[in-house]
Amino acid sequence: MMLEEKMAGEITISEDPGAAIRKWREEFGVSKHELATYLDISPSVISDYESGRRKSPGVSSIRKIVNALIEIDRARGGNLIRRYTSGVPSDALLDIRDYDHEVALDEIIKAIRGTNVSNVATSRHVMGYTIVDGIKAILSFSYSEYSVLYGWSSQRVICFTEVKMGRSPMIAIRVHPLKPAAVVYIQAGRIDELAVKLAEIENIPLITTELDHKAVSRMLSGIA
Repeated sequence: MMLEEKMAGEITISEDPGAAIRKWREEFGVSKHELATYLDISPSVISDYESGRRKSPGVSSIRKIVNALIEIDRARGGNLIRRYTSGVPSDALLDIRDYDHEVALDEIIKAIRGTNVSNVATSRHVMGYTIVDGIKAILSFSYSEYSVLYGWSSQRVICFTEVKMGRSPMIAIRVHPLKPAAVVYIQAGRIDELAVKLAEIENIPLITTELDHKAVSRMLSGIA
């Protein structure tokens, strides 16, 4: 099923269509004003739909709202579209974004208050980032699905949550032909020496941060 059909269907059959519209708008990170501007209507109309003050929009209006959210995301690079259409479980792939220019890895490390625990230089640039649930990725990703983590370019930072010792993510990266520019462990437990050793063998900086994945996502998406 296409993403547009999934969204439109969910809103249409929902007992609270306004709440469903709000859920998808917030999922896409689109403000009421931005959506209203795209649809050439007043932001108050969006507010009235979402709060239930206005009668639920008809099928035609729902389709316009859905298409607007899709087009806004596509104009931003299509990051959320790829997340939902990648074939990878959406609860495992937490965030993925590509930059339109190179970003210094050191800038990213600073933004997430990261610490380089490997003996690998961080003087390199990246073109995007991916945040993934480490446990769900190991349990559910097939070999081919790991390629989805790299978006448009492997020149990126891959961030893992739910890391206990750090072995499994680095082993997965070790055996896959595509290599990221850097790996970040989010709120990790004790980092095993093997994880650090594998990072150094692959010449991949291994970074840790105590920020949670939502904060990391917010910091990285804010880098322009």
